[in-house]
Amino acid sequence: MMDLHSLRQFVVVARLEHLSRAAQELRVAQPSLSRTIARLEGDLGTPLFDRGSRLRLNDAGRIFLRHVERSLGELDAGRRAVAESTGEGFGTVRLASETFLTLTGPLGVFKRAHPAVEVELHQMAAEEMSRRLRAREVDLCVASQPVRGEGLEAVELLDEAVWVVTPLGHPLAGRTSVTVAELADEPFVTTRRGHWQRRLLDRLFTGNGLAPPRIVCQGDEPGATAILVGAGLGIGLIPDMARRSATRAPVAWISVEGPGCRRTLTLLRSADGQPAGAARLMHAALTDWDWASGPV
Repeated sequence: MMDLHSLRQFVVVARLEHLSRAAQELRVAQPSLSRTIARLEGDLGTPLFDRGSRLRLNDAGRIFLRHVERSLGELDAGRRAVAESTGEGFGTVRLASETFLTLTGPLGVFKRAHPAVEVELHQMAAEEMSRRLRAREVDLCVASQPVRGEGLEAVELLDEAVWVVTPLGHPLAGRTSVTVAELADEPFVTTRRGHWQRRLLDRLFTGNGLAPPRIVCQGDEPGATAILVGAGLGIGLIPDMARRSATRAPVAWISVEGPGCRRTLTLLRSADGQPAGAARLMHAALTDWDWASGPV
C-alpha cells in the first residue's frame, strides 16, 4: 500500500539517484529507505531503478516520478487553497528566479500593496524550473533564458540589450561599441555554466567562430558580475536593466555590435489551470510592472 511518506522518499531518491545521499537528506537509515523503494517497486510490479554500477532511474521510474510529483504538488496546492479560503492564512506565493536583483522593484511594490501575503523566494538555475513548476514546488518562475518543458505557460516580460562592461581604466572603456571578435582575448567575469550570462557568452563566441572565452572568475550570482568587473578582475556581460540600479558599479558600458547580445525575461507558470490566491496576485503584479523603465 503506497503512502505519502513513501512517495516523498521516492522523489528524493529519484532526484539524487543515490541511496546513501538520499538517506542523509531524508535523515533515515539507508536499509529502511531501500526497503521503502523495494515495497514501491513490488506494489507497481516493476523496478523503478536500474541497479548497475550506480543507481539510475529507468523509464518506468521516470513515468512514475512525473505522476508522483504532480500528485504531491496538487495535494500541497489543495492545502494552501483551503487555508486561504477558510481565512487561516492570507496566502503564500513561491517565486523562483535565477537572480533576485531583477525582482527588487516589483517585489517592493507588491509587498506594499499586499503586506499580509508571504513571499517565498527560491534561487535556481533555469534548467530546474520546469520540474519544480510541474511538481508544484514553486508557483511562478522568472527566467532570463528559454525554459523547455511541457505544460508551461510563458509570458515575455522584457527583451533588452546586454552590454559589455569594463573597468573605467580599461583600453575599451572609451568606446561606444565593440564587436565580439574584439573581446576574444579578454578575461571574463561571469557565472557558472547553466546561468544565462554564461550561456549568452558561450553562444556569442561560438556564433562568431571563436575559441571559448577566457574565464577568470565564475560564480552563482549574476548581480555580482559588475562589482567584480569594477574591482578590475576582468570584463563581463550585464543587462540594460542594471544601468538603472541605485547601486550601479563604477564601470564603463559598451554596446555589442550585432543582434544576438540580448536577454529575454520570461514569467513561467504551470499551464494546468489558472493560479489562485497569492500566486494570481503576484502573476498580475509581474506582468503589469513597467520592466523597461521601472527602477530595480
